[in-house]
Amino acid sequence: MKVSMLWSRYFLKQRWVLWTLFLTNLAGTIYGYYWYKYQLVDTWDNFPKWQIVFVPDSPTASLFFSLALLFLLFPITKPKKWLSAARVVIEALAVVTSIKYGVWACAMILAGAYQGDPMIWQDWMLIGSHLAMAIEAVLFVRLFRFAGISLSVAAAWTWLNDYVDYKYGVYPYLPQALWDDVSTVSTFTIVLTGMSVLTAGVACYYRFKQERMTNSNSLS
Repeated sequence: MKVSMLWSRYFLKQRWVLWTLFLTNLAGTIYGYYWYKYQLVDTWDNFPKWQIVFVPDSPTASLFFSLALLFLLFPITKPKKWLSAARVVIEALAVVTSIKYGVWACAMILAGAYQGDPMIWQDWMLIGSHLAMAIEAVLFVRLFRFAGISLSVAAAWTWLNDYVDYKYGVYPYLPQALWDDVSTVSTFTIVLTGMSVLTAGVACYYRFKQERMTNSNSLS
């Protein structure tokens, strides 16, 4: 089997692949919320309750991706309009947030290490798992249905998350070496959201282009 088959549509659509990724993402989501437990408790006790939704960034991204995979595992032939709308928004959120927080976590860990924060085995585990989040999001765009409107919704939500995080101080805990660089981290985070939306948009464009080529070839 050619290596390129591993990221082909045919391979990604295999049910055992979908189930493996679903269970892996679900486990990562549960572990991620557990990882945030102290910050969630602190936010609940010391901040307005509504802000708690914006605290667990990476596990919420993997939750969106897990839900998007469920739509592929259990396709509905004639879904209601609200369900179709919910699906494409979830897919767009899954891609944008998985790319964004996958790259963000790796960047923060490495930036902290560059400034002297010691690297431990958990950091390498987090780098590997978050990098996988970003990669799988890009690969699965070709199987998702979201487009411009749902991508705009995902962009608005993710930028809102950035605003709440750095306006009210509920951003994810940073390595100690970065505690005096919060303004720089904030700028990087906002720009990274834009880059993640752009990446998702470009991937969508190539998906539509490939689909048009496939349809034209089938008609000729």
